[in-house]
Amino acid sequence: MPSNTLLCLKIDYQHIFSITNETQFNKLALEIFEFQYHNNKVYNAWAKALKINVSTIHHYSQIPFLPIEFFKNHYVICGEKTEEEIVFTSSATTSATPSKHLVSDILIYETSFKKCFELQFGNVSNYCFLALLPNYLSRQGSSLVYMCNQLINDSKHAMSGFFLDDIAELKRRIEVLKLQKQKTILIGVTYALIDLCSEITLNDNFRVIETGGMKGTRKEILKEELHELLKDGFEINSISSEYGMTELLSQAYSKQHQEFECPPWMKILIREIDDPLKLRKESRVGGINVIDLANINSCSFIATKDLGVITSNGNLKLMGRYDNSDVRGCNLMFTG
Repeated sequence: MPSNTLLCLKIDYQHIFSITNETQFNKLALEIFEFQYHNNKVYNAWAKALKINVSTIHHYSQIPFLPIEFFKNHYVICGEKTEEEIVFTSSATTSATPSKHLVSDILIYETSFKKCFELQFGNVSNYCFLALLPNYLSRQGSSLVYMCNQLINDSKHAMSGFFLDDIAELKRRIEVLKLQKQKTILIGVTYALIDLCSEITLNDNFRVIETGGMKGTRKEILKEELHELLKDGFEINSISSEYGMTELLSQAYSKQHQEFECPPWMKILIREIDDPLKLRKESRVGGINVIDLANINSCSFIATKDLGVITSNGNLKLMGRYDNSDVRGCNLMFTG
């Protein structure tokens, strides 16, 4: 592909969000792969270590996936590190290294998460947003906080906002919104929602979106058990979930049955558990590989540490995480 086409692709990100079919997705995925192969030093080194011949890649399923661990110790960006506009970081324990996602065009992220939301739930301006994200608000660099802050602003609703410690004010607003019959999104981390659902009920105008994360504050429980607990506590019929991460600029959402639906520019592929370079052909549990074309200026092809299965209708069902998830030896290639 001519280099000038690649440079145009880097700027005109709207091509990503206008995908409507498999052919368009495959074409753009291949173009982005070639762009990132030539412009992302870390991804280029990984692909070469795998002895990838670019000329033999004709379908997105043949593209190599970068282990997500590389975001911890390397600058995964096309071009130079100095080109980033913002750096998102993951939460981590004192014994863990946080991931760093260098984002060179924040407008791509803003466009992506807004379109992801609206594809599943409708226009942002229809809702009031209540964000219950205490552990995220206490640190810098959270992509989730950035997303929620923008959704709160875009909603233009006077009662939208974040809630760290003032649960009494959150409960007051919920009661007012119930009386007003205002469509409301309550988005929060798992442990905070568990605490809240024992103190207040909602109604049919509320949609609860849990983002996961006990963060060491509670014993981990199965998603099915969690959703039943929240439904019973809030007295609502369903709980939604968001599947996103620091290393991605797009999100998949589940509205029921814990089945996550991706936007048209994002795909999930399942790899073999014992052979991470091989994709599963059957609908069985395996490692989750994500293609996120919105990651155009970092890396769009990421092998995560999550386990999942593709359902009969093409959605993703999460099944847990690898017990020993670090890719052994993946950092031995690099010294910088």
